[in-house]
Amino acid sequence: MLDGVSLDQLRIFIAAVEEGSFSAASRRLRRAQSVISQTVSNLEQQIGVALFDRSGRYPKLTAAGGVLLADARNVVSGVDVLKARARGMAGGLEPELSAVIDVFFPLEAVTAAAKDFQTLFPGTALRLYVEAIGAAYQPVLDGRCSLGIVGPLPLTQPSLTSERLIAIEMVMVAARDHPLAALAGPIARRELARHIQLIITDRSSLSAGREFGVMSPLVWRLGDMFAKRAFLLDGLGWGGMPLHTVAGDIARGRLVVLSIEDTPAGGLIFPMAAIYQTAAPPGPAGRWLIERLKANPEREPARIEAA
Repeated sequence: MLDGVSLDQLRIFIAAVEEGSFSAASRRLRRAQSVISQTVSNLEQQIGVALFDRSGRYPKLTAAGGVLLADARNVVSGVDVLKARARGMAGGLEPELSAVIDVFFPLEAVTAAAKDFQTLFPGTALRLYVEAIGAAYQPVLDGRCSLGIVGPLPLTQPSLTSERLIAIEMVMVAARDHPLAALAGPIARRELARHIQLIITDRSSLSAGREFGVMSPLVWRLGDMFAKRAFLLDGLGWGGMPLHTVAGDIARGRLVVLSIEDTPAGGLIFPMAAIYQTAAPPGPAGRWLIERLKANPEREPARIEAA
């Protein structure tokens, strides 16, 4: 008998619970109250469980009904997702969107976009990876991801199309008790060379033999931005960080912006772009995500003067 349970029965059961009565459910579903009542009764007979206590003026969900309500919602939701995904695939919508995000890109912009994505593309699964430098390019090059949000990499990749998104500001910082933080005016490169520079390591081979922004022969390589920030705060070295990730630390005096010779006083501008295989451009969901991140208004943080 359980095999005969229908989606219509489950939808009516859910509506009766949500509306609080069979009559209210009948109005919502635009079906006769007798049909609603009979459908629920048939469902109870089929599964062998009383879903409602009818002893009062209004039917009251039983304890067993409360447990089965969650299952009913999961079944109906799963079918709705299946139908939405099938409709999307029939119209060219991706069943899944895989994207790799560079660690420098503002995470709050990604999460804000993901919220809207969930609403607009309920049938498309979203798979996100976070990488740095060449490792943010590699999943797009080898086909593991259809889309990448990356920083500049001075290497020619003719198979990729690039679309500019936003620019972020990079600043050189050190802990307030680091020796470099006590130096006034532009700091000479020879002075930087005496101190450990913290950099993010590239987990791909794309930048092998190349160093980007390295100003000291004393280098510690870290695997992610969170570790680098922790090392900076503990005074274990100096290095460049996206301003949006350390603005709070700078405002509280935990980190100090360093003024370095031959670099712009306000920091370096780091352009971010969306990349994808030219031969496999993004579908509707991927295109929406690119435009959403491209339209994300750049927050202009207050200019923070270097020490």
